[in-house]
Amino acid sequence: MKLATYQANGQTRTGIVVGDSIVDTGLDGTMIDLIARWDEVKPQLEAKAAAGGGVPLSSVHLCSPVLRPGKIFAIGLNYADHIAESKMGTPEKQVWFTKAQTSVNGPYDPILIARGTMTNDYEAEMVAVIGKRAKHVSADEAKAYVFGYCVGNDATERMTQHATPQWSLGKSFDTHAPMGPWLTTADEIGDPHRLGIRCFVNGEKRQDSNTQHLVFNLWEQIAHLSAAMTLEPGDVIFTGTPGGIGAAMDPRRFLQPGDVVRIEIDELGHIEGTMQAEG
Repeated sequence: MKLATYQANGQTRTGIVVGDSIVDTGLDGTMIDLIARWDEVKPQLEAKAAAGGGVPLSSVHLCSPVLRPGKIFAIGLNYADHIAESKMGTPEKQVWFTKAQTSVNGPYDPILIARGTMTNDYEAEMVAVIGKRAKHVSADEAKAYVFGYCVGNDATERMTQHATPQWSLGKSFDTHAPMGPWLTTADEIGDPHRLGIRCFVNGEKRQDSNTQHLVFNLWEQIAHLSAAMTLEPGDVIFTGTPGGIGAAMDPRRFLQPGDVVRIEIDELGHIEGTMQAEG
């Protein structure tokens, strides 16, 4: 099932994407509330999806599937080609940073270039969303704790990122976590470590890889995070980006106002944002 958060008629709702239409779930609350109630509401949502109807997707505004995740964690240096272009060694341990809630952005909304910044970059990533509370979960158990997947852009302000050893500030600018276009439930995807992932800037392919090349796979990521903290429904994990970032090009090619960044992942859809100078 494909589940979206959308705005229409001045309201923010959750819906089921069926072809080119969206069917309202009929549920009050946010996507996090829906995820927390999934076992209860799944049968009625399956029935709604089968019945069809709804309104055209083109008539609504799609938001990030999870508007205010309790936690957003992202792993760094998790594809071999990205490690090589970053001129760093393969990490022996997982490297994590956070992104602020206020960095969350819709799948087709503008991505802001903050005042005084000149080194904005893109990072195509598969995003996993947690489905139930997870603490001390093993890698063998981790699959059962994923609710679904979507496309993400770990947008980054490189100068700020590398100004200190801690990356979170450079990863947390407003609008720098576009996600969507919807949340595809885990049962539709099966093994997420087989999906083609690509990024285009103004139609030029910059990144082209497959999630099979993750250094630490998603199950290992969940095991590592849940050893430290309780993961909760709606928490978001950015799973890493492949090679091809603008900062690694020669010469470097950072994003400018008007640039269009499109990210595609097989079976999950695409997101596309236009870079816009902050007012």
